[in-house]
Amino acid sequence: MGRGPVQLRRIENKINRQVTFSKRRNGLLKKAHEISVLCDAEVALIVFSTKGKLYEFASHGSMEGILERYQRYSFEERAVLDPSIEDQANWGEEYMRLKSKLDALQKSQRQLLGEQLDSLTTKELQQLEQQLDSSLKHIRSRKNQLMFDSISELQKKEKLLTDQNGALQKLMEAEKEKNNALLNIQEQQNGASTSSPSPPPATVPDSMPTLNIGPCQPNGTGGESEPEPSPAQTNSGKLPPWMLRTVSNR
Repeated sequence: MGRGPVQLRRIENKINRQVTFSKRRNGLLKKAHEISVLCDAEVALIVFSTKGKLYEFASHGSMEGILERYQRYSFEERAVLDPSIEDQANWGEEYMRLKSKLDALQKSQRQLLGEQLDSLTTKELQQLEQQLDSSLKHIRSRKNQLMFDSISELQKKEKLLTDQNGALQKLMEAEKEKNNALLNIQEQQNGASTSSPSPPPATVPDSMPTLNIGPCQPNGTGGESEPEPSPAQTNSGKLPPWMLRTVSNR
């Protein structure tokens, strides 16, 4: 009796499932090789096991070339079906071009840092050395230019501060001269006030007319009696001369 059809479902037994995977994987790889040889076709096969192990087959030994061709074809087919994605047809090529350019730049950077130099020839090393020397010259030139600019800026600031200091000194000297002039004026005024003569006091005339009116009375010693001053004589010190003459004539 022949074997009946095998029901396609997941094999629950782990060992049987592993054995079946190994047998069918080998058979699938064999069939892919046969169709690539018999029909001269480009065949690419990728298989991942349940544990994540990769099994692959490429008919012409270049999995990347077959995948790029598949990518271009899929983009072109979708561009025909949908014109809105026509601009996306070259994304794969653009990505590969940018990726190769990035790899070259990273490799050049590592070589400039002194890494991965084993694969370089003597001529390439000489070119790298010349490139480094030229880079150092540019760096030194830029550094010197920045230093000169900084020195020039500091000199300008120094000149500005010197000018400001000179202006302040002139202002201080002018203020000092002004204060000295004010002090001199005040001293002159004080000296003039102290040296000026005081006005003469009022003088009383030496000769004043006197009047002897009335009888003489004896003094207490019994000597000559002196006349008693009249009221006009008593008040003569308080009367003007013309009044005194009038009184005396009476």
